[in-house]
Amino acid sequence: MTFRKWLVKKEACQDGVDWVGEHDLAWVWEHLENPQWMLWLVERKGWATQADYVALACEFAESVLHLVPAGEDRPRLAIEAARRWLADPTEQSGAAGAAAGAAARAAGAAAGAAGAAAGAAYWAAGAAYWAAGAAGAAGAAYWAAGAAARAAVASGVALCAMIRARIKPTLKEDKA
Repeated sequence: MTFRKWLVKKEACQDGVDWVGEHDLAWVWEHLENPQWMLWLVERKGWATQADYVALACEFAESVLHLVPAGEDRPRLAIEAARRWLADPTEQSGAAGAAAGAAARAAGAAAGAAGAAAGAAYWAAGAAYWAAGAAGAAGAAYWAAGAAARAAVASGVALCAMIRARIKPTLKEDKA
């Protein structure tokens, strides 16, 4: 089955299918600059673990953490909670991550009032959403990423590079 047919079968958005054209999976992985599409592909192909998604959410959030107002520690604390969960993925550390997530959501509201949401920041928040879907601690990192992204401009190309650095997929075409 061609990659394009696989995308249609998996109900990819029409814009994505059109962008892929007749290119194969390896070409798409190398050239993709839309982190939401990339994470959609990673999820559908089953290339990442829960820990991969949590780590990516942390990386996305950290990439714009310098834009969080001075003295606003909740996004950083949420990332730290997610990192603790990565080091010790237990129920107790997950509960700590959920608590940090609540703090990060409050920080997100404050950051939203302070910053303009540029197109690239949209990609950062959207990519973090996909990356963080897996765990309570990841949710904390997602909210931290969203808070920082609303106050900053992030690059979809840079986010895709982060994804490529963490996820090492098998780029073999499916045979059907």
